[in-house]
Amino acid sequence: MSMAHKEQGSTRGMKKALGFFARLLQGAVIGGGAILPGISGGVLSVVFGLYRPMMDFFAAPLKGFKKYWRLFLPVAIGWFAGFILFADVIARLLAFQPNAATWLFIGLIGGTLPSLFREAGKEGRTKVSAISLGLCFILMLFLMLLTRMEFSAGVEPNVFWYLFCGVLWGLSLIVPGMTSSSILMSMGLFEPMTAGLGSLDLQVVLPMLLGILAVAALLSRLVNRLFARHYNAAFHGILGIVLATTIAIIPVRYAGWGEAALCLAACVLGFFISWVLEEKLVPAGEN
Repeated sequence: MSMAHKEQGSTRGMKKALGFFARLLQGAVIGGGAILPGISGGVLSVVFGLYRPMMDFFAAPLKGFKKYWRLFLPVAIGWFAGFILFADVIARLLAFQPNAATWLFIGLIGGTLPSLFREAGKEGRTKVSAISLGLCFILMLFLMLLTRMEFSAGVEPNVFWYLFCGVLWGLSLIVPGMTSSSILMSMGLFEPMTAGLGSLDLQVVLPMLLGILAVAALLSRLVNRLFARHYNAAFHGILGIVLATTIAIIPVRYAGWGEAALCLAACVLGFFISWVLEEKLVPAGEN
């Protein structure tokens, strides 16, 4: 084998390794990011180019496994780590510096918006796609702002309510832009849920996983049909949802210039991380 062939093989191997690492980090961001109030796991899946393959997989698991297992293996590992192992860390970060944590994820989303916009226009842009984007943006922004209003609806945590938590999280994966954390916080379920996930309490983990998988299996076929028949309108609608979700979670109150500077740094860091993951580390053709 010539030296040139060896170098090409080494380069391909390095790209595969970097791609695996990038997907691992993206899975961790999706799993961990779903804990953050205002962030939807479905939105993060969209901005990382994983939403359509994920819907294909849930709609036909056996066929999807054969087609996407190389893509989803690192994502699944990262997601589990982010969702389970980082739950307690994220809860502590939110308690210690919620604004900076929120701006970190705003930066993560912002860094992927250019590629998301390109994906939405892959089959062209029409008046219908523009209307879909505008309507979904307005509707989701209204719903997001509505969920930020405080109300009292505390419940006693138990297995049933943790199953309910899983159902909400499953919906946030299937319906980009839908957030579960804000709802759970208002019901008094968020803190015991994150504590249970952080300690790997099976009475919390198992009902939640069951709820997530059940919702994903039931609704994924419907979403696939929507994309197959109305790709432009559907994806531009998702783009509008992502934009509205991002705007709605922007913090409006800060302790001072020091906190504002910290939030700016967190946003820049998030933007850089997502830009590297999306544009540099993920091999072409995987999105």
